[in-house]
Amino acid sequence: MDLPQSHFTLFGLPEAFTVDLPQLERARLAVQSQIHPDRFACGSDRDKRLAMQWAAQANAAYLVLKNPVLRAAYLCERRGAPVQAENNTAMPADFLMQQMEWRESLDALRDAADAAGLQALRADVQAQRAQRIAAIAQALDVDNTPQVAAEQVRALLFLDRFTDELRRVADAMPQPAD
Repeated sequence: MDLPQSHFTLFGLPEAFTVDLPQLERARLAVQSQIHPDRFACGSDRDKRLAMQWAAQANAAYLVLKNPVLRAAYLCERRGAPVQAENNTAMPADFLMQQMEWRESLDALRDAADAAGLQALRADVQAQRAQRIAAIAQALDVDNTPQVAAEQVRALLFLDRFTDELRRVADAMPQPAD
């Protein structure tokens, strides 16, 4: 009983960025039912150890495949274009300018306690995120340009951090009295 070579192989899915999430969930449940360590409780120590390894692999693989950013980074790595977000933070100038504009807007909205403006800014960021995900799908599933996808993943990481900051600001904003 060898561990599979890829997360996609484990779940019997094609190796592509675009994943049918309900199909992934069904595959996860099917794999879990076969490899759950409880099924091997009366087995040998080797069988128990292998079941634990399989279960850990299945859980890790599922978490990667269900998250578009992690899935894209995983595919980029497998295709020879690692994202290297911690080492490679170079971004196009227009993207950096957009980030600066959003940050200035966020500061102004925070100071004004403008919840509606904050919601509009969040919608802009989410639209940009959707565009980046579409670009990743194109790069990985159609054009086979993992380096382009890796650049988009790095941008998504910036967008996700900014989205987290937007959420923190919104949560800290005083709520209107009813």
